[in-house]
Amino acid sequence: MTDLREQLRQCLVGRVCFLALGNVDYGDDGLGVRLGERLIAAGVPDVTIAGTTPERYLGGLARERFKHVLFLDAVEFNAAAGSVVFLDASAITARFPQISTHKISLAALSQWAEANGTKAWLLGVEPESLMPGQRLTETVETTLEALSSLLQGLRLQPSLPTAGSQPIAEACV
Repeated sequence: MTDLREQLRQCLVGRVCFLALGNVDYGDDGLGVRLGERLIAAGVPDVTIAGTTPERYLGGLARERFKHVLFLDAVEFNAAAGSVVFLDASAITARFPQISTHKISLAALSQWAEANGTKAWLLGVEPESLMPGQRLTETVETTLEALSSLLQGLRLQPSLPTAGSQPIAEACV
Protein backbone atom coordinates (compact mmCIF):
# COMPACT_ATOMS: atom_id res chain seq x y z
CA MET A 1 0.00 0.00 0.00
CA THR A 2 1.43 3.35 -1.00
CA ASP A 3 1.28 6.33 1.33
CA LEU A 4 -0.67 9.52 0.64
CA ARG A 5 2.43 11.40 -0.55
CA GLU A 6 3.10 8.79 -3.24
CA GLN A 7 -0.55 8.59 -4.28
CA LEU A 8 -0.67 12.38 -4.67
CA ARG A 9 2.65 12.43 -6.51
CA GLN A 10 1.12 10.13 -9.15
CA CYS A 11 -2.00 12.29 -9.38
CA LEU A 12 -0.11 15.56 -9.72
CA VAL A 13 1.59 14.71 -13.01
CA GLY A 14 0.54 16.94 -15.87
CA ARG A 15 -1.82 19.87 -15.62
CA VAL A 16 -3.94 19.64 -12.48
CA CYS A 17 -6.90 21.74 -11.37
CA PHE A 18 -7.39 22.00 -7.61
CA LEU A 19 -11.11 22.63 -7.11
CA ALA A 20 -11.69 23.85 -3.54
CA LEU A 21 -15.17 23.05 -2.25
CA GLY A 22 -17.13 23.79 0.90
CA ASN A 23 -19.01 26.35 2.92
CA VAL A 24 -16.83 28.54 5.14
CA ASP A 25 -19.87 29.53 7.22
CA TYR A 26 -20.21 26.02 8.67
CA GLY A 27 -17.02 25.25 10.56
CA ASP A 28 -15.05 22.36 9.15
CA ASP A 29 -17.13 22.31 5.96
CA GLY A 30 -14.89 25.21 4.89
CA LEU A 31 -11.79 22.97 4.86
CA GLY A 32 -11.58 22.71 1.06
CA VAL A 33 -11.90 26.46 0.56
CA ARG A 34 -9.34 27.21 3.28
CA LEU A 35 -6.92 24.71 1.75
CA GLY A 36 -7.42 26.26 -1.68
CA GLU A 37 -6.74 29.72 -0.26
CA ARG A 38 -3.47 28.53 1.25
CA LEU A 39 -2.39 26.95 -2.03
CA ILE A 40 -3.14 30.17 -3.92
CA ALA A 41 -1.19 32.22 -1.35
CA ALA A 42 1.77 29.86 -1.81
CA GLY A 43 1.72 30.31 -5.59
CA VAL A 44 0.37 26.89 -6.54
CA PRO A 45 -1.07 27.20 -10.07
CA ASP A 46 -4.56 26.25 -11.23
CA VAL A 47 -6.39 26.51 -7.91
CA THR A 48 -10.04 27.53 -8.10
CA ILE A 49 -12.23 28.36 -5.12
CA ALA A 50 -15.61 26.89 -6.07
CA GLY A 51 -17.18 26.96 -2.62
CA THR A 52 -20.71 25.52 -2.68
CA THR A 53 -21.24 25.94 -6.43
CA PRO A 54 -18.70 23.74 -8.20
CA GLU A 55 -21.09 23.25 -11.12
CA ARG A 56 -20.34 26.84 -12.17
CA TYR A 57 -16.78 25.79 -13.02
CA LEU A 58 -17.39 22.63 -15.05
CA GLY A 59 -17.35 24.38 -18.42
CA GLY A 60 -14.01 26.01 -17.64
CA LEU A 61 -12.64 22.71 -16.44
CA ALA A 62 -13.46 21.12 -19.80
CA ARG A 63 -12.14 24.06 -21.84
CA GLU A 64 -8.82 24.17 -20.01
CA ARG A 65 -8.15 20.47 -20.73
CA PHE A 66 -6.71 19.55 -17.38
CA LYS A 67 -5.28 16.07 -17.08
CA HIS A 68 -6.56 15.79 -13.49
CA VAL A 69 -8.99 17.58 -11.20
CA LEU A 70 -8.44 17.22 -7.47
CA PHE A 71 -11.52 18.07 -5.41
CA LEU A 72 -10.55 19.46 -1.99
CA ASP A 73 -13.43 19.03 0.43
CA ALA A 74 -14.63 18.08 3.90
CA VAL A 75 -16.49 14.79 3.60
CA GLU A 76 -18.03 12.49 6.16
CA PHE A 77 -16.67 8.97 5.72
CA ASN A 78 -17.05 7.60 9.25
CA ALA A 79 -13.46 8.08 10.37
CA ALA A 80 -11.83 10.03 13.18
CA ALA A 81 -12.08 13.81 12.79
CA GLY A 82 -9.18 15.15 10.73
CA SER A 83 -8.64 11.84 8.92
CA VAL A 84 -7.88 12.04 5.21
CA VAL A 85 -9.31 10.03 2.33
CA PHE A 86 -7.94 10.02 -1.23
CA LEU A 87 -10.30 8.52 -3.81
CA ASP A 88 -10.57 8.14 -7.57
CA ALA A 89 -13.83 8.74 -9.46
CA SER A 90 -15.19 5.20 -9.10
CA ALA A 91 -14.60 5.24 -5.34
CA ILE A 92 -16.16 8.72 -5.09
CA THR A 93 -19.27 7.43 -6.89
CA ALA A 94 -19.46 4.37 -4.66
CA ARG A 95 -19.05 6.30 -1.40
CA PHE A 96 -20.81 9.60 -2.16
CA PRO A 97 -23.52 8.80 -4.73
CA GLN A 98 -26.06 11.56 -4.13
CA ILE A 99 -25.84 13.22 -0.73
CA SER A 100 -23.95 16.50 -0.82
CA THR A 101 -23.88 19.94 0.71
CA HIS A 102 -23.26 21.23 -2.82
CA LYS A 103 -25.94 21.67 -5.43
CA ILE A 104 -24.37 18.77 -7.30
CA SER A 105 -22.90 15.66 -5.68
CA LEU A 106 -19.22 14.73 -5.73
CA ALA A 107 -20.21 11.60 -7.65
CA ALA A 108 -21.87 13.63 -10.40
CA LEU A 109 -18.94 16.07 -10.52
CA SER A 110 -16.40 13.29 -10.86
CA GLN A 111 -18.44 11.44 -13.48
CA TRP A 112 -18.83 14.62 -15.51
CA ALA A 113 -15.11 15.40 -15.35
CA GLU A 114 -14.13 11.91 -16.41
CA ALA A 115 -16.68 11.87 -19.25
CA ASN A 116 -14.96 15.01 -20.52
CA GLY A 117 -11.45 13.55 -20.40
CA THR A 118 -10.24 14.75 -16.99
CA LYS A 119 -9.27 12.19 -14.33
CA ALA A 120 -11.11 13.07 -11.09
CA TRP A 121 -9.84 12.63 -7.54
CA LEU A 122 -11.05 13.59 -4.08
CA LEU A 123 -8.81 14.66 -1.24
CA GLY A 124 -11.30 14.68 1.61
CA VAL A 125 -11.04 15.35 5.32
CA GLU A 126 -13.44 14.07 7.97
CA PRO A 127 -14.99 17.10 9.71
CA GLU A 128 -15.32 17.36 13.48
CA SER A 129 -18.00 20.06 13.52
CA LEU A 130 -20.34 21.50 10.91
CA MET A 131 -21.90 24.00 13.28
CA PRO A 132 -22.35 27.60 12.08
CA GLY A 133 -19.18 29.63 12.35
CA GLN A 134 -16.18 30.44 10.21
CA ARG A 135 -13.47 28.74 12.26
CA LEU A 136 -12.14 25.26 11.67
CA THR A 137 -11.80 23.00 14.68
CA GLU A 138 -8.28 22.55 16.01
CA THR A 139 -8.20 18.95 14.75
CA VAL A 140 -9.16 19.87 11.19
CA GLU A 141 -6.88 22.95 11.25
CA THR A 142 -3.96 20.62 12.03
CA THR A 143 -4.88 18.43 9.06
CA LEU A 144 -5.24 21.54 6.88
CA GLU A 145 -1.71 22.63 7.74
CA ALA A 146 -0.28 19.19 6.97
CA LEU A 147 -2.11 18.90 3.64
CA SER A 148 -1.18 22.42 2.63
CA SER A 149 2.51 21.71 3.23
CA LEU A 150 2.28 18.37 1.45
CA LEU A 151 0.52 19.74 -1.64
CA GLN A 152 2.76 22.80 -1.85
CA GLY A 153 5.85 20.62 -1.63
CA LEU A 154 4.63 18.23 -4.29
CA ARG A 155 3.19 20.80 -6.68
CA LEU A 156 5.93 23.40 -6.46
CA GLN A 157 8.90 21.04 -6.79
CA PRO A 158 10.79 21.62 -10.06
CA SER A 159 10.28 18.11 -11.45
CA LEU A 160 6.52 18.52 -11.84
CA PRO A 161 5.23 20.51 -14.79
CA THR A 162 2.83 23.31 -13.86
CA ALA A 163 1.25 24.72 -16.98
CA GLY A 164 -0.90 27.79 -16.45
CA SER A 165 -1.36 29.83 -13.34
CA GLN A 166 -4.88 31.20 -13.48
CA PRO A 167 -7.97 29.69 -11.88
CA ILE A 168 -10.52 28.37 -14.29
CA ALA A 169 -13.19 30.83 -15.30
CA GLU A 170 -16.70 30.51 -13.99
CA ALA A 171 -18.93 28.86 -16.52
CA CYS A 172 -22.38 27.40 -16.35
CA VAL A 173 -22.97 24.03 -17.92
